[in-house]
Amino acid sequence: MSAVIEQKKQLVQEIAGKLRDSKSTVFVDYRGLSVAEVTELRKQLREAGVDFKVYKNTMMRRAADETNYSALNELLVGPTAVAFGVEDVVAPAKILNEFAKKHEALEIKAGIIEGNIASVAEVKALADLPSREGLLSMLLSVLQAPIRNLALATKAVADQKEEQGA
Repeated sequence: MSAVIEQKKQLVQEIAGKLRDSKSTVFVDYRGLSVAEVTELRKQLREAGVDFKVYKNTMMRRAADETNYSALNELLVGPTAVAFGVEDVVAPAKILNEFAKKHEALEIKAGIIEGNIASVAEVKALADLPSREGLLSMLLSVLQAPIRNLALATKAVADQKEEQGA
């Protein structure tokens, strides 16, 4: 009997560690999805480096209590799957939100973003953000704009001087 209790304690520790280490975590209700749909979702999440697991709610509640996320306990009812985003903050929310748009059976319950509990609306707002690469390209574009404008102005002045000299 104590071996089973020890296994459960280790599982709670594992979940608590994942909750602490994840940049973002999204909780979903997957009732109504077929096996093929869940497999496709798992594949998309795995390719993005997101860990997708289904744990017993009692284990999740204990891990949430241990990590000061006990406010999530009221949401941990019914079948709940969890997506842990360790590398990218946006990836779990973006993939799950896109999948939920195509498959109405998937319902986002809540999330944890950078250590703060997030509502469904906040998770969806995070999902609407561009990817990290998209944000970096936007930043690069903004940083290059003044230099590009200076180069164009200099070229225009040089062309004008050339025309006047000719």
